[in-house]
Amino acid sequence: MALQIEALWEKAGFKPNDSQREAILYTDGPLFLTAGPGTGKTRVLLWRTLNLIVFHEVPPEEIFLGTFTEKAALQLRQGLIAYLSEVTKLTGRPYDLSPMPIGTVHSICQRILADRRFSRGRARPGNVPLVDELDQYFTVHDRWDDLLKAGGFEREESETITQYLTGRRSKSRHEAVAAAISLFNRFSEECLDPGKAAGKTSDATLQKLLLMYQAYRDLRVADLSLLQQAALEHCRANDVTSRVLRHVIVDEYQDTNHVQESLFFHLAGGYQNLCVVGDDDQALYRFRGATVENLVEFEDRCREHLGQAPRTINLGTNYRSQRKIVEFYSEFIRHPHFDWSKGPGKKGSYRIESKTIVAHSKDDTPAVVASAPAHPDDVCAEVAGLVRRLLDEKKVADPNQIAFLYPSLKSNQVKRMITALEKKELKVYAPRAGQFLDVEEALDVFGVLLVLFGSPAGGAASPGMHQFFDWVTRAHERGKVIVREDRALTAFIKERQEQIDRAIADRQLLVAAVGEQNLAEPIIDTIVARMVKVKDLSPRATGYVRRGLRRLIEARRRAERPLTVDYVVNRMTTLDWGVLDIFYELTGFQHFRPAFDLAAQGDEGPLCNLALISKYLARFQARQKSAVLSASFLQGRKFVRTFFNSFVYALWRRGESEYEDADDPFPKGRIPFLTVHQAKGLEFPVVVLGNPRKKKLEQKIEKIVRPLLDSRQGEPLDRIATFDAARMFYVALSRPKNLLVLCHYQGQGQHLNEPFATLLDDDFPRIADLDLDKIPRAEPKHEEELPKTYSYTGDYLAYRACPRRYMFYRHYDFAPTRAQTMFFGSLVHRTIEDLHQWLRAQAEAGRRVS
Repeated sequence: MALQIEALWEKAGFKPNDSQREAILYTDGPLFLTAGPGTGKTRVLLWRTLNLIVFHEVPPEEIFLGTFTEKAALQLRQGLIAYLSEVTKLTGRPYDLSPMPIGTVHSICQRILADRRFSRGRARPGNVPLVDELDQYFTVHDRWDDLLKAGGFEREESETITQYLTGRRSKSRHEAVAAAISLFNRFSEECLDPGKAAGKTSDATLQKLLLMYQAYRDLRVADLSLLQQAALEHCRANDVTSRVLRHVIVDEYQDTNHVQESLFFHLAGGYQNLCVVGDDDQALYRFRGATVENLVEFEDRCREHLGQAPRTINLGTNYRSQRKIVEFYSEFIRHPHFDWSKGPGKKGSYRIESKTIVAHSKDDTPAVVASAPAHPDDVCAEVAGLVRRLLDEKKVADPNQIAFLYPSLKSNQVKRMITALEKKELKVYAPRAGQFLDVEEALDVFGVLLVLFGSPAGGAASPGMHQFFDWVTRAHERGKVIVREDRALTAFIKERQEQIDRAIADRQLLVAAVGEQNLAEPIIDTIVARMVKVKDLSPRATGYVRRGLRRLIEARRRAERPLTVDYVVNRMTTLDWGVLDIFYELTGFQHFRPAFDLAAQGDEGPLCNLALISKYLARFQARQKSAVLSASFLQGRKFVRTFFNSFVYALWRRGESEYEDADDPFPKGRIPFLTVHQAKGLEFPVVVLGNPRKKKLEQKIEKIVRPLLDSRQGEPLDRIATFDAARMFYVALSRPKNLLVLCHYQGQGQHLNEPFATLLDDDFPRIADLDLDKIPRAEPKHEEELPKTYSYTGDYLAYRACPRRYMFYRHYDFAPTRAQTMFFGSLVHRTIEDLHQWLRAQAEAGRRVS
């Protein structure tokens, strides 16, 4: 008897409802899935993809399965691998997902640019290294003067740019760079041609910014926005690319921008199998260029681009939350305060009104409560008391199952709540509530590094640096105490400082011997002879001169790549360690070891912070293109200025603070404080909305960009702030499974956004009346959690070799100290693959001719 998908559902314990079943089995033509919170859309996408691969013989490499976060992408990949492995057990047929374009949209765009199927003649495309937001910031910051000049701005006109783009007056380069990047990204997301756009405006400042943008594009930086544009242009340049993929499936479609929408319709143009899933009420990423109209108007755009209307299916059953939670957030989003209509005399709505959400749960348990309306201090004390009771009565298995959500973590309400929880002896994990560099582990690590390398001079600080140097002073003093209290650490620091001094002294002796004027010249025998005669060199440098120098020079001569004198001097005076090596050595001393013990006991916060520090240090080494430190870099305090005054200062100004483990985003033993944006796509047994208030922000960049667009206009500028607030709170209200708690602040200076002010009336359920016996007990893991996959070589053998190292690199994602090298076999494989693809291209060309 042939395998049936129903048998797989039964084996997996999955019972699809009618809408889910229809969506999974629909395989021919465009498909539009409207999916509210907790409606099982991830499982629907997985089963639909499995159905295509197993029962419709669609090769995995011909299915595009994209989403918008690393966590969601990992869940899709691991879930699909797990399901297909079950099919393999039953049928014996293996499935290889390695060639399948599955992941974040950005990663798939990068893959498209490297995929031979999208290149003419199947030629090997060039490598496109993806630049993330931090690298993009450093690129623009480092080239800022050049970009200003290209735009026709004077060097001191950063203030003009900041005021034009944000409305704030500031001479800070950092603020100008951050604002310009936001504008550049919006230009890229709309595929704006700077030259053509300049002809649509008479605004002199905007014309200059467009010239800056052109200069930025000329840098060939593969940032997240330009990467998408490059993928679209690459596909459009080859007419066969619209028939490479038989199915294009996109999750979270409300978060797509214009360039992504164009790419998806192009890729689906041949087979017309475009499936999109989304919820317009959860559209949060306008500030990143997302265009919710792509989802709301998808049916019309399908008719325009594909020539047919999509099958529309509403996944409307919520399996996550208690009934009263679903009813509350549904009532909230439909409240008359939010007028979603397009106005008098206009058809349609700015929201998909046909979408419905109904709770699968029929429970009548109390699931939504508010604090008593009171002063913020009293509200926070009451909520903290409730949290303490939830933990004491075992209503949650761990504190990280109670999430506090806020529009922003930079408010006084956050500080008040953290204080109230700490009075109840509850630990909090709130990295975005302040500077990450202010957490204990960051102060400790950077403090010891300041002791080792020396503190940067404050001097005449640029705008914004005064507070940074206050932080440097605090960290340095803290580092001195840590070193002083550990004799072994004191000796370690002293030894490393002596190595630095010795390397610098070696360099000075060598430069004096060869002559500074000769450093840029190719090395010759007479220069080598001078080096050999230098006295008082360290044993390490002496050994290099005697044993390795001549062999290196001869090898480079044979390769016809002569060495410069400076290169040789640097090789002789480079240490065998870098800043990341020092970090890992520090973790072995008594002050840092308790972080590992705490993690084993259930408190992972300190170790997660150390993991994040390792990533930043690895990022610094990558920027310097070296994992070790040279005397030339250390001499004259160049390293100190580059590392502290530039790199660490940039982290401080940007507020770099986020930590997220793809498997377990929040450390055990601590209550997570998140922005609503961070919480999107997550769920918790208990959620506290800590501040039902959001300030309306002026849409400065949107106002600048709108006139440059052709027919794409979007939602009215004067209603965007209201719509965005509605969607943000809707996301927050739909995260909890068992209990939603609202903070009701009252008093001077306090007010709630509508419709909270109306909904939280005298009859609204309050914390004081809540019967905890009626609240369901939360289990440690979700009962439908997807199975996790492991590899024999990457997991089992790594763990067997060293459990502590496995914990470091695989579980907590610490950055490795040195990059691994490519094996010769990889080069051979690439060569064979090039030949194979060339032969395939020749064969295909021959068939087309015949």
